[in-house]
Amino acid sequence: MSDKKSAILKAAKGLTENYASEELFMPKSGRRLPNRSVIIDIVRDLKSIIFPGYFSTDTSATVFPEYYVGHRLNDLYDRLKNQIEIALLYHGEEPEEAAAHADRTACGFFEQLPEIQRLLLTDVQAGFDGDPAAKSKEEIIFSYPGLFAIYVYRLAHVLYKEEIPFIPRVMSEYAHGRTGIDINPGATIGEYFFIDHGTGVVVGETTEIGNNVKLYQGVTLGALSTRKGQQLANVKRHPTIRDNVTIYSNSTVLGGETVVGENTMEKQIPCFYAPDFFWWLLRHGSDKKRIGKQFVTDPLRYFKMSERQCDIPDPSFLRYRLTDLRLLLL
Repeated sequence: MSDKKSAILKAAKGLTENYASEELFMPKSGRRLPNRSVIIDIVRDLKSIIFPGYFSTDTSATVFPEYYVGHRLNDLYDRLKNQIEIALLYHGEEPEEAAAHADRTACGFFEQLPEIQRLLLTDVQAGFDGDPAAKSKEEIIFSYPGLFAIYVYRLAHVLYKEEIPFIPRVMSEYAHGRTGIDINPGATIGEYFFIDHGTGVVVGETTEIGNNVKLYQGVTLGALSTRKGQQLANVKRHPTIRDNVTIYSNSTVLGGETVVGENTMEKQIPCFYAPDFFWWLLRHGSDKKRIGKQFVTDPLRYFKMSERQCDIPDPSFLRYRLTDLRLLLL
């Protein structure tokens, strides 16, 4: 027996044994998962309806806009409804119930498209107002990765609120892969939102962001710890960012109790920095006393720690290891 045949037979035997021992490798019996390619195509096609003239060569949008929109939406409705129904069936809904549920959800989604479009226009305006390098609003729509990530988020968020499985996350991960910007569809984000440059931005599921907020590259709005895993589902784990806040590059804001107050610039957000160790962000808000720029001789007095959220070494260890810990205002 050739080496090739032997290797293939051995691999096939081992893989099929794994299939038999772990049901996770195969879709549930008699069910199928939504089609990722179809979902991505829906995202792409909706973009040419939200912003006609930018992402399609079809000139009928300018000549016969009602015909163009109606024709495209009719097809998109059927495709989205079908994927929603497949997702609901996979999660155990009965066929008749899943069909009705998918129809209601698709109706609600399409009825919200004008509002999504309005919100995106405020995001475009925020980008133009906040980026002196932008030559026009058209440039932002046509080329900015931050706007694309926000566009996909606003679509996915509607389906997330309806508790549709799989599809919102497929949408958001598509944007993540294209832009390097990871916005969980569960986050709540207000008007006039802009992400400048964008690469490395992370916005967690329970993040709340107000109006007129701007993030730069590398910003993380994250959780203090996820060690308890599924026990933390539906728990507020990520920060709240109030209105009129700017957070500059590589800032890390952590924790469900963390609040960044209104009219805050990133220079007012103190971070701990320890080379080769970790970032820790203090809670900050209108009800919190601001800590000025200084060297920290006793880091423990600044840590807001709890056993249920602490994801860093034992506190007593910090006194001796973090000798060069500094409080930085970037």
